[in-house]
Amino acid sequence: MSFDETTQEDGEEEQAVAAVSLAQVKHIILILSGKGGVGKSSVTIQTALSLCIMGYKVGVLDIDLTGPSLPRMFGLEGKSIFQGADGWMPVKVDTNAEASLSVMSLGFLLGDRGNSVVWRGPKKTAMIKQFIKDVYWGELDYLLIDTPPGTSDEHISIAENLRYAEPDGALVVTTPQSVATSDVKKELNFCKKVNLNVLGIIENMSGFICPYCAECTNIFSSGGGERLAKEFEVPYLGNIPIDPKFVELIENQKTEEKTLTELYEASPIYQIFKDIMQRVLDQKHPGRMS
Repeated sequence: MSFDETTQEDGEEEQAVAAVSLAQVKHIILILSGKGGVGKSSVTIQTALSLCIMGYKVGVLDIDLTGPSLPRMFGLEGKSIFQGADGWMPVKVDTNAEASLSVMSLGFLLGDRGNSVVWRGPKKTAMIKQFIKDVYWGELDYLLIDTPPGTSDEHISIAENLRYAEPDGALVVTTPQSVATSDVKKELNFCKKVNLNVLGIIENMSGFICPYCAECTNIFSSGGGERLAKEFEVPYLGNIPIDPKFVELIENQKTEEKTLTELYEASPIYQIFKDIMQRVLDQKHPGRMS
């Protein structure tokens, strides 16, 4: 058998896997960053909550294998995943609404948030492939994929395993400082190389909202994300300030009587993020099943 025939067979296998595991998923969005510490997971959770509040069925796949923080942020620590007839079943988030939200993360398999993942590249690649092909999402409007920072082996594996799944594209997260935007340039070039559409750039930590007077101060400067969007000719979706009340909401959600979606909908930062998500929806990407 020739190399070309082997490559073709591998491609057909990947295409079949993508078709089965993601058959009922209408839209796939990746959340990327070129650098750690820019709040990528925070943007992921706000994207998920905003879409859910807007009435969509949402799934979140956390494949940031070295820092799987989403179970904690969604208030799901201690929950377990189970093997069903169709595959791994993601953990449901209580939304108290018709819209649904479910999460799959390596964090559910670690047991304790302090446990570290010391894996070589091939094992990480195998885990990512398993997450993509073995999780049963059922019917979803949006599947969000929280990825590791940078352009590592995991990104190549994600691109390879999703190349037949036809994702809508990626939300790229940066902070205003030049040290962050310079790393995000690498991420944008990575997207070009693997033909991954960039839905837009979000500038996170763009100012600090005082919890006492509501005044916003640009402690990290501002405008880096917008300049980057102009340079690469991709949409600039908006900026998100640091809001201590959002951090407090995430940390104290278990002590509240309302669900996380209800708490977030009542927060001021939701109105900011809702506008950002509307700019994504206004791009009107066709569903994968259309």
